[in-house]
Amino acid sequence: MELRQLEYFIAVCEEMHFTRAAEKIGISQPTLSQQVRALEDELNTPLFDRIGKKIAITEAGLILLDQSKQIIRSLQNVKDSIHELHHVQRGSLTVGTLPSDLDYRISRLLVDYYHEYPNIHLSIFSSVEIEEQVLTNEVDLGICIMPLADDRLVRIPLCQEEYVLVVSEHHPLATRDFINLDELRHIETVMYPSGLVGRELVERCCRSRGFQLHTIMETASILSLINIVKANIGATIQPLQLIQSMKEPTLRCIRFKDEAPTRNLALIYRKDRFLGQAAQAFIRKLTDHFNTK
Repeated sequence: MELRQLEYFIAVCEEMHFTRAAEKIGISQPTLSQQVRALEDELNTPLFDRIGKKIAITEAGLILLDQSKQIIRSLQNVKDSIHELHHVQRGSLTVGTLPSDLDYRISRLLVDYYHEYPNIHLSIFSSVEIEEQVLTNEVDLGICIMPLADDRLVRIPLCQEEYVLVVSEHHPLATRDFINLDELRHIETVMYPSGLVGRELVERCCRSRGFQLHTIMETASILSLINIVKANIGATIQPLQLIQSMKEPTLRCIRFKDEAPTRNLALIYRKDRFLGQAAQAFIRKLTDHFNTK
């Protein structure tokens, strides 16, 4: 069994089509089929069911796919580790973060990181599916609402933040310092679309009190959401620290008297992923950044 054969096998699994897989990796289709057949002969079991022109991966194939990906990752970790010995100040790092926090919370951190590590190629992606992107190796590190325990992930808590009601200075509630959570049932709100983590976190808290938010408008952009609220169209419920970081003088934050919704931000990465000095330095700066808030 050769590493090249495992790479060919993974390509077929990703495409579920021999011709497309062959084109993707730059070899002929007969050569690819021959290599997969050689794997099946060596393992003495079929890896794919051939159904006409279609294929389906077998149970044995699923086992080999999982182990093959681990082998490829381990080899890449070895290469990255050795590369670090010779290129301490070089490399690349990909980080996924929530859109709102990218816009308002960590820009200063990125500037500081660049000044200390100018030769590191840093890529930041905003996303609401960060956990999945970390698990599929699309990003090296993720900054997100604390996910459920997962044996594949390392989770580093960053901070806990309370949610507050955010209104325009002209809103009828603008002079209030505190509000009861139950009062939300009578307040028109502007929120993220249903299904997004931040929205669901607040909705769960409301459902526990026997009501749902009265949402009159939805937007996936924190900038548009805030601009709508500034125009005195509804209110929104967002993390206090996030709103404070915006420094919008026309907004008012009203805290909840009773138990407020909270979010726990965390840094996550795969346990089996090699973390070079670029990633370790970013983690240090990120934790320091939140510890000084």
